[in-house]
Amino acid sequence: MNCTSPSPESLFDALAQTLFAKKHLRPVKSLATPTNVSVSITLVGILGINEKAQLLTTFLWLVQEWDIEGLSWDAKECGSDRVSLLRKNLWIPDIHMKEFMDEDQSPITPYVYLDNRGHVYDDKPLRVVSTCNLRLRNFPFDVQNCTLTFGSYLHFDTDIRVLMSSSAEDILIKSRKVLSTEGEWELIDIKAAQSILILEDGRYQEVRFNIVIRRRSLVYMVNLIIPSSFLVTVDLFSFLLPAQSVDRSAFKMTLILGYTVFLLLMNDFLPVTGNTIPIINVFLSLSLSLMVASLLETIIVTHIQSSSNKKQVPRWVSILVLQYIAPVICLPLKPQSNKVTVHLNPYHIQVGTGVANSNPAIQSWLHHTDHQPMESARDPEVMEELRRLSQDLRSIRLQVATHLEGAQTSEEWAKIGSVIDRLLFIIYFICILSSFLCVTILWLQE
Repeated sequence: MNCTSPSPESLFDALAQTLFAKKHLRPVKSLATPTNVSVSITLVGILGINEKAQLLTTFLWLVQEWDIEGLSWDAKECGSDRVSLLRKNLWIPDIHMKEFMDEDQSPITPYVYLDNRGHVYDDKPLRVVSTCNLRLRNFPFDVQNCTLTFGSYLHFDTDIRVLMSSSAEDILIKSRKVLSTEGEWELIDIKAAQSILILEDGRYQEVRFNIVIRRRSLVYMVNLIIPSSFLVTVDLFSFLLPAQSVDRSAFKMTLILGYTVFLLLMNDFLPVTGNTIPIINVFLSLSLSLMVASLLETIIVTHIQSSSNKKQVPRWVSILVLQYIAPVICLPLKPQSNKVTVHLNPYHIQVGTGVANSNPAIQSWLHHTDHQPMESARDPEVMEELRRLSQDLRSIRLQVATHLEGAQTSEEWAKIGSVIDRLLFIIYFICILSSFLCVTILWLQE
């Protein structure tokens, strides 16, 4: 291409006559020759991820470079070795991103660079809303690998070949230097590779960039995991309260209510997706289930220890719980004493002396019998009085025996309730410990 003078007007007129008139044609001498388009990106910002819609929003600088075959000019003759031109005056390759899911709202840059060797340099910003197969199983310790694939929408690889202009290491280094916003995400790595898409109508050459990002989990640990662990720990220590008291069950119900309100308030922090269930959701549901199981255990033990009109303890239950389970859980029980002392007189007066001296009727009767013959002791009135006295003594003895038997039964049920309470506490502690260990191992595996 020749210029009449080394001025911008002369260069533009020469380009208009030689190049602009052919902007609808692919710039090659023969259509059998493919056009090599080099593609490179620079990640400027990670704007966010929509877990429910499975979308990644990023801000990129997209660079495309290609050559116009046969075009050249002398820099001294035309006054410049490079010129900026409107993009609409040139043939532009139809390079697009396959994962694009929303309208491009990036700033419009209408110009490209063209140098005196026919090399076109097209650099433009790109706000990308792309699909990404999110793996939220390890939320909030998840690492996402999102793919950005660039290729021609229409042209086969015999027409346009898409190549990489920079290595993945250079792209990563440059992206980390200019990265302006990451939000809750941290850039880990960028990988790049060329690939070929084979369809029935032809082959398409592509360049695939894998952006590896990791979520910053500190805010979720402070707001979700640590408070939940504290509440479960408080529920565990609530077993120190006496089971027969109403305070333990009321405390546990209040704790469950508070934990439910906590989950409702923190619901916005949890991801919403139908692909997989995050481990943290299982962790929170498991914590709530353990609290409910703890409340049920308290209700059962309280019912065993505090219910009235208990029946006699079955022998097999007494042997199983008091003789076998109690030593295993290290709960020693005091041996029961079969000796029972019953005082019929509140002043501990000896029978035979104090009772006789305290009752004038008995004392008169004893004095009378000392001076009368044995036949007078068989007087019908005296015998009838003795029978009534014997019946009263039997009634008193029966009531005392019934009372002692009920007290002994209640004491035995109370011991059984204590053993069961200790056993369920140990099982509850083992369940909490094993559950937390399993969740931690699952998080650390990824």
